[in-house]
Amino acid sequence: MTTVMSKIELTPLPYGYKDLEPYISEQTLVYHHDKHMAAYVNKTLELIANTSYADASLEQIMLSADGALFNNAAQVWNHRFYFEQLSPSPKTKPDGALLEAINASFGSVKKMRELMTADALSLFGSGWVWLVSDAHGKLKIVSKPNAGNPLTEGLYPLLAIDVWEHAYYIDYRNARVAGVNALWKVVDWKVIEQRYADILEYIKQHA
Repeated sequence: MTTVMSKIELTPLPYGYKDLEPYISEQTLVYHHDKHMAAYVNKTLELIANTSYADASLEQIMLSADGALFNNAAQVWNHRFYFEQLSPSPKTKPDGALLEAINASFGSVKKMRELMTADALSLFGSGWVWLVSDAHGKLKIVSKPNAGNPLTEGLYPLLAIDVWEHAYYIDYRNARVAGVNALWKVVDWKVIEQRYADILEYIKQHA
């Protein structure tokens, strides 16, 4: 949500490094979180030091900066969002309002997953594929290269697929499809449902 004011920090994983195995290995999480995400945090802090962004939140930076500062700040936000949607004991299927919205937009959860996976496989180079809500609660799939984030277009992220190679290469080498398919095994739909509920409440309050 754009109303969130996230600190620029390396937030801890909400699970242990081995907890997502065999789908995502301890080694991948160590490199992905402790190396790559940490580097984005450190670079963002370096770039904002002694500038007008020194006390800004990640969201404020993402919505107004560009170039290296946007790229690094957005990657901090994207990675935090990504890691928080995963669980070693995930809810495996959505229901309630989220399921209704998925069915309305895509026909079924299966079709939505197929579309997101296809976008993840066709995205050239590095980037992200997002399940998002618009300002009316309608869902769509958005692909973004590099550090792109749907918040910059007034859309609200619900779920993210990271297709930078560091997200899957240690475990699956160049088989991006295997990495994406494994990711679906640990996506916690309880988290996604709560995100959607928060978005609907935000929309209601600002109607």
